[in-house]
Amino acid sequence: MQNQSQNPLPSLQPLSILILGGGISGLTTALSLTKFTPPTHPPPSIKIFEIRPFPATIGGAVNLTPNALRLLSYLGALHEIERLGYGAPCEAIEVFDLYTGGKIAESSFKGKEGRGLGDPPFRALRIGRGEALKGVLAAIDKYPNIEIECGKRTVGIVEDGEGVKLTFQDGDTATGDILVGCDGIHSVTRLLHVEPERKGVYSGICNAFGFAPHIGKFQPVHFTTSAMNFSRRGMLLTSFHSPEKDSIYVGGLMEVPEIADRDGWKAAGKDEEKIRAEMLERFGKDAALDLIPQLIHDAKELFLWPVFTLPKSGKWYTSRVILIGDSAHAMPPQGESTGIVFEDGVLFSRCIARWMEKGGEKGGMPVREAFEAYEKLRRGRIDAAFEESQSVVKTVRDAGWLGHIVKMRIVPWYLWWTRAEREGHFVEDVTRKELNY
Repeated sequence: MQNQSQNPLPSLQPLSILILGGGISGLTTALSLTKFTPPTHPPPSIKIFEIRPFPATIGGAVNLTPNALRLLSYLGALHEIERLGYGAPCEAIEVFDLYTGGKIAESSFKGKEGRGLGDPPFRALRIGRGEALKGVLAAIDKYPNIEIECGKRTVGIVEDGEGVKLTFQDGDTATGDILVGCDGIHSVTRLLHVEPERKGVYSGICNAFGFAPHIGKFQPVHFTTSAMNFSRRGMLLTSFHSPEKDSIYVGGLMEVPEIADRDGWKAAGKDEEKIRAEMLERFGKDAALDLIPQLIHDAKELFLWPVFTLPKSGKWYTSRVILIGDSAHAMPPQGESTGIVFEDGVLFSRCIARWMEKGGEKGGMPVREAFEAYEKLRRGRIDAAFEESQSVVKTVRDAGWLGHIVKMRIVPWYLWWTRAEREGHFVEDVTRKELNY
């Protein structure tokens, strides 16, 4: 943990870190690298390069689980999210059978005493992806050692014994001691340099999402904050995502045939009325909950987002370049994907800090040793999360009536059976995890 009261040794030069990707993964990793710098060292010089004209996150609303909130609090971003008034507190995700309207189970974040999970205790927060990003950006603004440059398309990555050099499409270059790839499923860092043959694979499911206005007492809802509504042909998430509860996020995970190319996916993603018709067919037809078809009719800015994944395992690093988050291990949504990304950045930063404390390259330790330590700490957890995500994919695939009835019997049992393991992840605090390195 960084101690601002101690002055760094004047003879030490700041570590120069390049980060590709200005999304929430890259930004929280930059915060972590700054916060965990040993007090005897100057803060690293961090340059973040984002391909878009400005930092932006495509997507709907995510559930920040207790482990995610704990890390955002440590990094100073949760304070900014709360100050800006973003997100709807979530005590539990409720599960409903769309055809009976009955609640069959819930996944709770309240803990035994009702205060939350972990130490310190947190519940959960449903928040728009863009608002979460704004909160993290507000925290970034407090650190002059972190710079963000947008509109930079990387076309070349070269590393040698001295460092890493990036070349951009506009002819500019950047050099640093290490490069951290936080650039997502279609990572340029991976495809140009770390493991070009490891490409994203379509999972067979898409997320169709939008936001519907909520008119309070004149439009009663069947859930407290967030609901998973299961049909025979997918799962529809309906959730508040702001304190005012004046808008409901509507997101459907469903099986969709693969489209051959990216242009085809883009066209399908922008066809709002076709998306609406598909959602009504899957979730509005025969629904016992009148609210469901109404929300789909009212939803604005509907978008279809194909879920791509990476094959299990794979290469995460070279001598001076490492992949973090989805660029290393993209998987289908499984309830805590965002928290996993935050944990990646924090554990990686702690390994880099330990490497610095041991003298770094001047002490005879190549930075690759920090990369290796991080992978040993992280690989098992990621593999377990990947297997869990496969269960989610199976749950939202198309099924007949008998299959749906069986699924509605299994889901409550599955949530009960996995509760201890799930809560174990929510209470984990990777800022305290023993490094053994």
